[in-house]
Amino acid sequence: MAFLEIRDVKKIYPTGEEALKGVDLTMSEQEVVALLGLSGSGKSTLLRCINRLVEPTAGTITFDGTDITAIKNRRQLRAMRQRMGMIFQEFNLVNRLTVLENVLAGCLGYTPTWRCFLRAFRREDIERAIETCDRVGLVDHIRKRADQLSGGQRQRVGVARALMQRPKILLVDEPTSSLDPKIGREVMDLMSRLAAEEHIPMLVSVHDLGLAQAYTSRIVGLQGGVKVLDCKTSDADADTLENVYHIASAA
Repeated sequence: MAFLEIRDVKKIYPTGEEALKGVDLTMSEQEVVALLGLSGSGKSTLLRCINRLVEPTAGTITFDGTDITAIKNRRQLRAMRQRMGMIFQEFNLVNRLTVLENVLAGCLGYTPTWRCFLRAFRREDIERAIETCDRVGLVDHIRKRADQLSGGQRQRVGVARALMQRPKILLVDEPTSSLDPKIGREVMDLMSRLAAEEHIPMLVSVHDLGLAQAYTSRIVGLQGGVKVLDCKTSDADADTLENVYHIASAA
C-alpha cells in the first residue's frame, strides 16, 4: 500500500462548485511531489482534504495505513493532523505572539490543554523550538512579534512550526506566492533541505513551472478539479508542462 493514497476524491461546495472531480493520487515515503496548476484548479482544496481542513464530498484518503476519511472521533482526527505538517500560503501566524510562541504552536497536538492555555511549555519543547528556529535562520528573532517580520521570515516561522509537529508528511500550499522570486527560492531551498534531512515526503502546491522543475521529483497537474498530468519531473518536457496551463486557459 502507498504511504498516501487518494482515490476518487470529490469536493462539491454548498454553492455547487465542483472543486475536485474524482482525483486519484499516490505517494511514497521518499517523494517530493508538485501539485501544478492555475488558481482554481483544485490544488489547495486537495491539500486541505488530505488533513480534512476541508471535508471531501466523496472518495477515500489513506495515510500511513489509516483511512482518514473514516475517522469520526475529533481526538483521533486531531492526532492524525499532528502527523501532517501544513505550511500555508498566507503564513497563518498569530501576529501578537512572538516567533518562539508561534513555533511552539506546533506542539499543541501533543501538549496538555492547560499547558497551552498558560503557555507553560516543557523545557525540552522550548529547547527544540529554539533549535528549530536556528535551523530556519530565525534564532536572532525569537522574541519579535510575528507582525514585525518580513514575508520571508514569516514563512520561515511557518516552516519551523510545521517541523515542531514531527510530521510524517509536509503539505505545502503555494509557499512562495506572497514572496518575491529571490526570497521564494530561498524558502524553497530551505524546505527542500529540511525535508531531505528529516526524511519527510512533501506534497507542495505551486503554480510556478520553474519551481516544480527545480525542487520536486514528480509533477501532478490539475485543471478544473481533474488530474491531467502525473509524471516524473525528469520525464516532463516543456510542451507537456505548458499544456497544463494552456488547456485550462482555453477551457
